[in-house]
Amino acid sequence: MPRTERPGPGTARSGARPTVEDVAARAGVSRGTVSRVINGSPKVSTEARGAVERAIAELGYVPNQAARSLVTSRTDVIALVVPESAERLRSEPYFSDVITGISDELAATDLQLLLALVRNEDERERLTRYLTARRVDGVLLVSVRQDDPLPDLLEWLEMPTVLGGRRSEREPLSYVHADNAGGARAAVRHLVARGSTRVATITGPLDMEAAGARLAGYREALTEAGLPLEEVLVAHGDFTEAGGYAAMRELLAGAPALDAVFCASDLMAVGAIRALREAGRRVPGQVAVVGFDDSVVARSTEPPLTSVRQPIEAMGRLMVQLLLEEIAEPGRPRRQVTLPAELTVRVSA
Repeated sequence: MPRTERPGPGTARSGARPTVEDVAARAGVSRGTVSRVINGSPKVSTEARGAVERAIAELGYVPNQAARSLVTSRTDVIALVVPESAERLRSEPYFSDVITGISDELAATDLQLLLALVRNEDERERLTRYLTARRVDGVLLVSVRQDDPLPDLLEWLEMPTVLGGRRSEREPLSYVHADNAGGARAAVRHLVARGSTRVATITGPLDMEAAGARLAGYREALTEAGLPLEEVLVAHGDFTEAGGYAAMRELLAGAPALDAVFCASDLMAVGAIRALREAGRRVPGQVAVVGFDDSVVARSTEPPLTSVRQPIEAMGRLMVQLLLEEIAEPGRPRRQVTLPAELTVRVSA
């Protein structure tokens, strides 16, 4: 029985008109590079241009108007991609603050904002198809995790992209974030200065660089103060109130003599205070509590919450500014900005 061969990479499908993807695969370059060659952009190396031109000749590719406009056309839409659940989006003040900053910065432009939640693999694949079709001019991506494939996809597509946060210190894409380690150090230094000697912490999910940096800052401040690093004083949370509550109960069970706790988010601090109150511990009389974000939550807790302020709305505005620069000038050097995080002292500590 004769074998039917499937077209491999760089091979036009039998009977089908060759596409930009076929040319890119044959030439061993990205779709964006093919588009730049088609449109006569000077921002292509001689080697890449030659490879694309050879692939076009070998495949018999004829650029159509859609392909010809891939680089020059604009949709006047940017996407804000949030790889979180709708419940997390509603409950976490960080997201409302960053959306406010983004919307304020876009108000003076003609751009529309598309909000895309990515909650599962199906939604990720749907978003991938949407982005590959170049239906937006650029992407803002927040709540970035280390193993998230979206940043690599966006880089491969040569899509203008700015991250809110980063995957690691080696992040190649443009990003805006707060000084998470520095903010955590300031919080723990404050707790030590007021006399605390057994300072616990509730971390965020450690597959997020921000959470890892806050844990690192906590440990650095304790070492600086000459206090021991005790794993029994570290509990892992998930940036939610319920996660903070469960982690605080775990800390009380393992280290009942603790006298302070640094929480990696305000919501977790709210859960921690609730667990302390149920255990009969006075805040701040017996246990001082510090959060992170200095969100509206910090001002409405009882007692009012000492918290590390990260300028979330300003971060959203700056993300838009960087993205508009990348859209206006493709290929420009990426920018990576760290904004200061400052401690706001209230009654809880």
